[in-house]
Amino acid sequence: MTERSGKVFGTYGAFAALPHRLLAKEAKRQGILLKRGTSRRTTRLVFGRKLLETAAETAIDERHDAELKAGHRPLSENGFLRLLGLAKPAEPAELSRQSLLDQSHLEPSLFDLLSLFDAFEHDEEPYSFRDLILARKYAGLVASGANWSAIARSIHRSGPVESLTALSLHAADAETIYALSAEGVSELSGQLVLDLDTADDARLEELFLTAEEAEADHRHDEAAALYQRCLAIDPSDAVAAFNRANCLRAAGRHAEAAHDYARAIKLDGSFVEAWFNLAGMMAEDGRVDSARRHLRKAIAVDADYADAVFNLARLEFEAGDGTEARRLWMRYLELDDKSNWAKIALRGVQLIDLQALQKSAG
Repeated sequence: MTERSGKVFGTYGAFAALPHRLLAKEAKRQGILLKRGTSRRTTRLVFGRKLLETAAETAIDERHDAELKAGHRPLSENGFLRLLGLAKPAEPAELSRQSLLDQSHLEPSLFDLLSLFDAFEHDEEPYSFRDLILARKYAGLVASGANWSAIARSIHRSGPVESLTALSLHAADAETIYALSAEGVSELSGQLVLDLDTADDARLEELFLTAEEAEADHRHDEAAALYQRCLAIDPSDAVAAFNRANCLRAAGRHAEAAHDYARAIKLDGSFVEAWFNLAGMMAEDGRVDSARRHLRKAIAVDADYADAVFNLARLEFEAGDGTEARRLWMRYLELDDKSNWAKIALRGVQLIDLQALQKSAG
């Protein structure tokens, strides 16, 4: 067992080096779970470099910011490959992120995104002197009008990024990067390094991203159909089953949603959000006993899942079990004592205590 055993890594976008299924298989052999998207169990989110070919720059920016706010520290593709031992370790280095920013004058947010898409020799600090040279070159390209995503796309088409330190880079426009060498001027082009993806893998990643976009736009039936196509390609994807269930539930197709929640749970028994959402739908449909069972399972999987604790307390109270409801609401207050939900939980405890006092007095 290693320190990272049992950790869950999420993914956003396809990998350039290897197909998702092969990386997931190797990760599992090492005791790591690799899943698309994020959940409560996600330790870090890995950004695949093929995302640069399929997603808009603004969408990547927004997802990066959202993950930082959610506490999911992003990891680059090369960083994940190094973690698995599938890429050579970066050379020893000693420069901090702040040192590179001070010396290159590259905007911090752009530096972080370029680093996230492996535009440097090192994927995170400490950085090397070669990284500083690259940072200065990228700062010059940005000053000339190049987009950070165009830089990240172009540099990986020329081989290892370290080789760029010997070239003079120029931006023809926001999307086109040229290199000046002894042979003359040439556009950075070519195939991505180690592009071993299969047709099905590429189609799966594209479908999954399209499904996520449809879901975000509340086009629930369309998203459900797209997630179903993902499952046809990879029937073992618990996240796709869970997402499809959420879409079906939002579309009012509860029987189908229950089937896909159960499918997600069968594929991954520790998928706590699937237990929780299935419980919520059961409660909506008046199947309270089933909802309580599913919430207990969610709490058994993740004892700190405050939402599950609160909802189960409410159901126990409505079922007339004040003792259990009080215990659960007190547990919720250990997890959250400041939100509006905490105020409701406290009132619930006070009401139960008052009822008990009135009963004993009577």
